[in-house]
Amino acid sequence: MLWVILSTVGAAMMATAMIFVRLRAARSPINERKIILPPLFMSTGAGMFLFPVFQLGWPKVLEAFAVGVVFSVFLIRSSKFEVRDDSIYLIPSRSFIFILIGLLLFRILLKIIIGQTVSFGETSGMFFLLAFGMILTWRIAMLIKYKKLQKSINRTTTA
Repeated sequence: MLWVILSTVGAAMMATAMIFVRLRAARSPINERKIILPPLFMSTGAGMFLFPVFQLGWPKVLEAFAVGVVFSVFLIRSSKFEVRDDSIYLIPSRSFIFILIGLLLFRILLKIIIGQTVSFGETSGMFFLLAFGMILTWRIAMLIKYKKLQKSINRTTTA
């Protein structure tokens, strides 16, 4: 039970940090590197699957990743860009904070429900995949939006 509480508190602290990072990031222009790096950094966490306690069967892997992809829709819809001085900025959305808190609460509820029938290690692996699926999908969508906006800026500056 201690691990469940600690991991839940840790997730809440990471979500809070993400809110502040996102609000601060809106002050400077965004670029491809800032979009691509978070999922790359997070992917190092997949090393947890080298240990048997975290390993999952393929149905659980696909299920967790798919739930993350579904959750990413909310983040994708709240991520908008604007052009200022020929640079692209991420617009801070008030709904982003509420979406992130809502997703966190939903994940905690799921963790409590799933944790009753699935071991702590498997639950941890599943929620890593859920978060990774969510962030990877969100960032790919952001990159596509960014590229389209960048092309339109290039067209207007060359015309």
